[in-house]
Amino acid sequence: MAQDPHNHSQKNKPVEQMLTEQGIFVTAQRRIIAEALFARNQHITADQLLGLVNKNSAKVSKATIYNTLGLFADKGLVREIHINASKTFYDSNASRHHHFYNVDTGDLIDMKERLVPLFLQSDLPDGTVMETADVVVRVRNQTL
Repeated sequence: MAQDPHNHSQKNKPVEQMLTEQGIFVTAQRRIIAEALFARNQHITADQLLGLVNKNSAKVSKATIYNTLGLFADKGLVREIHINASKTFYDSNASRHHHFYNVDTGDLIDMKERLVPLFLQSDLPDGTVMETADVVVRVRNQTL
């Protein structure tokens, strides 16, 4: 059985071990992508990751980036945060948490508030239980 990817000790493991434990076949390109993605907790788009990976003289295609991010998301190693139809961030911190999205700067910022799921619990339809809550609060820079 694969280990819980939400366990923060996952980040201290070599990427090969982290991927293998999630049932992911390790290729050179997946290793390079994982090393860039899991170097720190970050919110990154596929295009930003492509630039980061290829900046270091690796040659990884855009399709490989998208396919690998999709695989990592399916296995629970990253979280997909959909901002709109054309913008998705990949969060290397797969633990359950919420976000602020600054529409002026395009930054995605972790939210410290943990009460959102508790608040929503009271309004669930009869006969259901909450699986997860993904909340993105859109903010703007304050103008003076």
